[in-house]
Amino acid sequence: MNNNIYGLLFDSIINSFLISHCNLSPPTSPQFGLVVSSYCNFFGSIAFPCVAELGMRVNKLGKTSVTYEVGVFEEGKEDVRAVGGFTHVFVDREGGRPAAAGIPAEARRSLETLMVEGKDKGKAKL
Repeated sequence: MNNNIYGLLFDSIINSFLISHCNLSPPTSPQFGLVVSSYCNFFGSIAFPCVAELGMRVNKLGKTSVTYEVGVFEEGKEDVRAVGGFTHVFVDREGGRPAAAGIPAEARRSLETLMVEGKDKGKAKL
C-alpha cells in the first residue's frame, strides 16, 4: 500500500467510530473534530492481495481533544505493520473555536470505552 493509504485507513476507522458509536455527523453536527496533529510509523508493508486488519484505541481524552492510535496488521499475522493516529480538537461549527462545553457527553462515553489506562499503556497490542 502507498503511504497515503495508511492515513486514509486511520481517518476511516476513526470517523466510522465517531459516526456509528458517538452519534456525530461530520458535515452537520454542531461540533466536529479538527485534526491538529497526525503521525504514522511503519514497521512492515502490506501488499495486494493481503487483507489489512485495524485496531483502534484512545490514548488521551481531554475536555475538547482526543488522541487516537490505530494499528495496522496483515490478516492472520501478529506483528503490527504500522502504527499511527491523530488528535482531534472538537470545535464549534459556527466559530471554529474549541467547544466551550467540551466533547459532547454521548461521544465522550463512547470514546471512554476505547481508553488505554494503567501501567501497561502503550504496551498492549492494538
